[in-house]
Amino acid sequence: MAALGKIRSKGAFLIIIIGLGLFAFIAEEAFRSWESNRNDARQQVGEVLGKKVNYQDFQKMVDEYTDVIKMTQGRDNLNDAELNQVRDMVWNQYVQGKILADEAEKLGLTVTDEELQNIIKKGENPMLMQTPFVNQQTGRFDAEQLKKFIAEYKSVQKANPQAVEQYNRIYNYWTFIEKNLRQQTLAQKYQALLGNCLISNSIDAQRSFNEENKESDIQLATFPYSSVKDDQVKFESSDLKAKYDELKERRFKQYDETRDIKYVDFQVKASAADRANILKTVKEQAAQLQEAADPTEIIRKSASTIPYLGLPVAREAFPSDIAQKLDSMAVGATTAPVENKNDNTYNVIKLISKVQLPDSVQFRAIQVASASQEETAKLADSIFTALKGGADFEAIAKKYNQTGEKNWLTTRQYQNDASMSKDTRNYVEALNTMAAGELRNIAMTQGNLIVQVLDRRHMITKYNAAVIKKTIDFSKETYNAAYNKFSQFVSENQTLEAMEKNAAKYGYKVMERKDVGNAEHYVAGIPSTHDALKWIFEAKEGNVSPLYECGNNDRMLVIAMTKIHPEGYRSMDDQQITDILKAEVINDKKAEILMAKAKGVNSIEAAKAKGATIAEVKQVTFASPVFVPATGASEPALSGAVAATAKGKFSKHPVKGNAGVYLFQVVDNKQRPVKYNEKDQLKRQKQKAMQGASNFMQELYLNAKVKDNRYLFF
Repeated sequence: MAALGKIRSKGAFLIIIIGLGLFAFIAEEAFRSWESNRNDARQQVGEVLGKKVNYQDFQKMVDEYTDVIKMTQGRDNLNDAELNQVRDMVWNQYVQGKILADEAEKLGLTVTDEELQNIIKKGENPMLMQTPFVNQQTGRFDAEQLKKFIAEYKSVQKANPQAVEQYNRIYNYWTFIEKNLRQQTLAQKYQALLGNCLISNSIDAQRSFNEENKESDIQLATFPYSSVKDDQVKFESSDLKAKYDELKERRFKQYDETRDIKYVDFQVKASAADRANILKTVKEQAAQLQEAADPTEIIRKSASTIPYLGLPVAREAFPSDIAQKLDSMAVGATTAPVENKNDNTYNVIKLISKVQLPDSVQFRAIQVASASQEETAKLADSIFTALKGGADFEAIAKKYNQTGEKNWLTTRQYQNDASMSKDTRNYVEALNTMAAGELRNIAMTQGNLIVQVLDRRHMITKYNAAVIKKTIDFSKETYNAAYNKFSQFVSENQTLEAMEKNAAKYGYKVMERKDVGNAEHYVAGIPSTHDALKWIFEAKEGNVSPLYECGNNDRMLVIAMTKIHPEGYRSMDDQQITDILKAEVINDKKAEILMAKAKGVNSIEAAKAKGATIAEVKQVTFASPVFVPATGASEPALSGAVAATAKGKFSKHPVKGNAGVYLFQVVDNKQRPVKYNEKDQLKRQKQKAMQGASNFMQELYLNAKVKDNRYLFF
């Protein structure tokens, strides 16, 4: 009982302890939940129609599209700028696909498997012409080739790994095309549905025809806004507010947040000492190149930006500054080092050979591999002897689980390779030099390859040239000195005011960039500024960034955040908006002055007496705006006024345009000598309706509440 009484006496204290414990437990769980949500948010590259887009899923789509480009262009990799273009294309396609699928589901629109198969059978869609299933003889997509490939793809999975990989690449490419065909067809259906909602009738067709073909010749009197000086115009803040309200919805609504920055960017360049050292090295390498029988090792050690394949390639494989010198060089000659200021390099060329070879070679091949090198050679000799004796190539290929199908090798497929193995070089060289119908047994490291050339087309001049293209780069010492100076500038100037005050003392310049958007990939066009871009969208106004090393490891950057423009309507306080409003209001006031000046004028002569510029303008139609040379502006309002004025009449009122006030005399109006065909005109009206309907995606995009957070990842 004593113990119980003691507990009771401490009741309030115990309640507090228990309460704190429960709070800590709940807080811990809440923190875990919050942290989990934060981790999920970190993995979202965006949002469409309220649905999150996961980074891994998006990256998978990017990889798929990248593989397609590599395959169609014969590339091994893409550079950073190209990858950014791929990400943009994939994002736009993904967003449009999701929006379209949502709209189509509401309307019950679908693309059935049968419809897709009919498109494939017809073979008329341009996408199908980008596939490997184009008949070389007819130049048309061949559905039978596709059908044959699908059957072979399912049976080839037990073949050698190289064949399986090739089949997988082609199959993945085809599924990509098929998916895009389906989405394209769905978009066409939706557009057709919208277009068919815009109905034209015979009255509308006739009016449209008249608007297009009734033309007038006029004498035009122009009073340009520029003829009134800005200081002659007086306006109040209420004028700006009224103009803001007028233009707000059309011009000042912002659908994504943007930010204004000021920044200092410095690019490190080679010093005079750096340039002298590089030139000395290149001269030594040029001398070695001249004497070398095989330039491969010299080119490799020189760190040339142009790899040496050891094969003749087309002129287009070389940069233009190198290509333009090849024809004037003698075989065996080596040039002295030459500086190219455009790409900041020293260049040396040795022309090893210049030959006429086919640009395209058609061939077929059988890969031979066995348990040992001896068995492989024996088996290859046996197959080669049988083929030489007239055996059927495809029949033997199938015996060894291969297709023996015909393929084309073009110069573009190999001439831009960064490197090439000895086996590949021997194989390509053999195909280029073999005669049509010739068979050859080529011994390779991993087996033998029996090839037969079937056709050689488009003989061109090819060049085997070893090129040293050496970038004139800065030394480590030069970079360190530049870094120390820039770092000192950043550390001593931690506000925008200080940066602007002291930049010139260091030899720097403060630059400005307005409306940076989160869909951009670089800050101020400088590569490798991903971290700086993330900082921009996390910073507050007035913040100054740390020093960023960026570019191609040759630039330094510091940024000041000056203004944040949130999603919604831009404020009148925004200087850009204020400038627009002032320009508009000033033009309105000038128009009032000029219209008062033109009031009562009833002839071209009277207008000229008032100071108007007179010019003859021909073939004015209602359907297209008049271009006025005196103001350099297109004036839709003038087209409408002219169309409403009879021949011989003077304009009833001055016309307020984009760049001036106008009066005119209609000298002549006539119908163009075009015969009206109601059926054709209705067809054209229908086409216009379809074109108008093609803009549906922009409206749907705005309603889909798309959030793009890709800047956090790329």
